[in-house]
Parts: sequence; structure tokens; C-alpha cells
Amino acid sequence: MEIKREDYEEPRCPLSSELWVKKRVIPIPADRVAAREDEYLAKNDYVGAERHLKYWWQEAVQGNDDRGRLFLCSELMGLMRKLGRGEEAKDHAQQALDLVYTLQQEDMISGATVFLNCGTVYKAFGEPERSLELFEKAAVIYERDLDERDTRRAGLYNNMALTLTDLGRYGEAMELYGRALRIMKADSDGQPDQAITLLNMADCVCAQLGSEQAEKQIEEYLDQAEALLQSVPEEKRGGYYAFVCEKCAPAFEYHGYFLTAGKLKKLAETIYSRKAAGEA
Repeated sequence: MEIKREDYEEPRCPLSSELWVKKRVIPIPADRVAAREDEYLAKNDYVGAERHLKYWWQEAVQGNDDRGRLFLCSELMGLMRKLGRGEEAKDHAQQALDLVYTLQQEDMISGATVFLNCGTVYKAFGEPERSLELFEKAAVIYERDLDERDTRRAGLYNNMALTLTDLGRYGEAMELYGRALRIMKADSDGQPDQAITLLNMADCVCAQLGSEQAEKQIEEYLDQAEALLQSVPEEKRGGYYAFVCEKCAPAFEYHGYFLTAGKLKKLAETIYSRKAAGEA
């Protein structure tokens, strides 16, 4: 006589939690996704980078991979910020914040990095108060868990100071820029990031004092930034260096360093073209 399942299994309420089956998670290859994204960005191919990330976003959703979704939200919010697509950037930022709490990472370095990334988005699109709130959350964790020379702390201080400048808190901003510079000076490859911070300092004193009164300080910061960018060895002038040159050019242009701005734009174009030709 055949024994059927109902002969040995007790009947259960269909709402019983025992019937809830944990979804199978198929993780995306985050390291490989990031490496490929870097290749697109090194060629200044934002269209390719977006297509690549959104493909893997669908894979993460279908694979129930919340960690993968969090990683992709962080990458997509950064890309949308660079492209000036504010609503999409903020949408990815909010999803990332939700996932941080879902994954219980809100008191971890990984969660603090998400707070930092989201803060840069809200700062870029006109919400400095929200931005500062997130930076302050990140600072608590970074200053507790990271070495004082860790360059991630410098990145946080630099971005936090930008927001403080927007809020008119210039003294606090300059103090944080100084802390960021001290960390980056200890990094053998920190010249490009130092240059960015010095240009931010020039903008800060200009906003605080006005271009005429701050003229001497502004020139000192710009001259130091230019020298640092020129000091980067040829073999280290890759995609990130091109990005920094492209990012710094408008600041030099704003303060009247038109020749320097033109050289940096041309240099960035040359590096991107070389990268694209090398892949073709």
C-alpha cells in the first residue's frame, strides 16, 4: 500500500511561518562588475557604464541579492550624479539607505560609506542639510573604526567641508579641508586629491571673503594645486587622473587660470582617447 505525504505529515495553517521559504540568493560578481565599470569610466564612456550597471541591477533583483543591489545603488547614484540626473541619483540613494538598514549595516564601515556616497548626492542636488546629516553619521563610524591616516577619512572631510561651505560655515569647512590635506600628504599617490582639496579651499575663501579680498590666498591655493597635478608621473596618469583634470579645469577657469584649464581639458581628452584606442 503506497504511503502518501498526507499520511505522515500533520496539516498546517497556510499562514504558518514554517511555510515561509527563504528565497535563494544568487550573488552577482561584484568585483568583476566594478572592474568592468572602471574600464568604461577610464574611457569616459558613461553610456556603456550605465548600460553595464543596469544589466547587473536586473541580475541582482532576479537573484534576490540585496548586497549586490546595495553595491549597484552606490555605483549608480555616483554615475547619475556625474551625469547631472538628480532625481535618478536621489532615487538610488534612497534605495541604498533602505538597504543599509535592511542588511543591518548602519553601524559598520560599509554602511558609513553608503552614508557618505548618499551625502554627496544630496549635496550635489541642493539639499545640504540632508547631506550634512548623512556625513555626520559617517564621521561617527569612520573616526571610531578607521585609522586616522586612512584616506577614506580624507574623502569624507573633503565632501563634508563642501557642504559646510554651502551652508556658510566657512571656518568649520576650512578646518576639515586642513584635516583632509594632512591625511592625503601621507599618501604617495595623493597629489590629485590634494589638488582637488586646494581648489575647494580657494572656492571657500572666495565665498567667505570675496574674490578681491581673498585674491592672494586664492592664487596660493591654485598655484599649489597646479604644481601637484603636474608632479604626477606619466605612468600614473590613468583614468582617475584624467577625471581629476576634467574636474579641476572649471575651478581654474572660474578663477582666471584659463591657460591651465585648457591644458587640463586637453590632457584629459588625450588620456581618454588613448584608453579608448587601446581597447578598440
